[in-house]
Amino acid sequence: MTTRATTPKMLPYQRQGEIDYARLDFAPDVKELPPDQMEQSREIREIAALLAAAFTDFGRRPDVFLDDQTFICYDPGNLNVRVSPDIYLAFGVDARAIRPRKLYLPWEVGKPPDFALEVASESTAQVDIRRKPDIYARIGIPEYWRFDPGGRYYRERLWGGRLVNGAYQSIDLTTEPDGVLKGYSAVLGLSLCWDDGWPRLYDPATGTYHENWRQERAARQTAESQRDAERAERLAAEAEIARLREQLHRQSE
Repeated sequence: MTTRATTPKMLPYQRQGEIDYARLDFAPDVKELPPDQMEQSREIREIAALLAAAFTDFGRRPDVFLDDQTFICYDPGNLNVRVSPDIYLAFGVDARAIRPRKLYLPWEVGKPPDFALEVASESTAQVDIRRKPDIYARIGIPEYWRFDPGGRYYRERLWGGRLVNGAYQSIDLTTEPDGVLKGYSAVLGLSLCWDDGWPRLYDPATGTYHENWRQERAARQTAESQRDAERAERLAAEAEIARLREQLHRQSE
């Protein structure tokens, strides 16, 4: 199993001929969005951003492929047999060779993705629970996770499965005193967290959470407020100095 600590060298991409895109019954560069996609879009963007920061250096690492828009094809004889996780991640692959193909083809990439995650919506929940585990297991994805922001559509607010003998075995979760759910991902080397409906990443090695955009924004606002207060204090001091100088000047006349 690939983990963050044991990421292998990049596998060579073995391109196997041209893809006849005209024979596909879907547009490979247009994701099939559910009608209630707005219900999950914030969390998908947040999780993708956290993973991008943690593992891809925001897209600059050529050996890590992270995506939330493309399809994984899993039948070499029929590229219309496909699945599109909300987010998936692969280590030790040639990301720059994958993107021009518009599809993730495991037999060309050299391996399946290491990690797939679905975010709950009413229209996709039952597919995510009943069909996706079998598909991802068939593809050979080592970990499959589900995240339910409101805890309404999945049986669990957070669920992770580790592929063992062709099926996913549930990953144990812990609940912190403040209600944060955590599940350790051996693939990521981090814990995925459900925090009052919001996704977070936790590093057990350092005992710290990865910052998300809300925390970064709050930190920026705090820093800006501090700078504004310091500027106001400086301007007030300069005004006081100018007043005292004017007072001294008048007294010396």
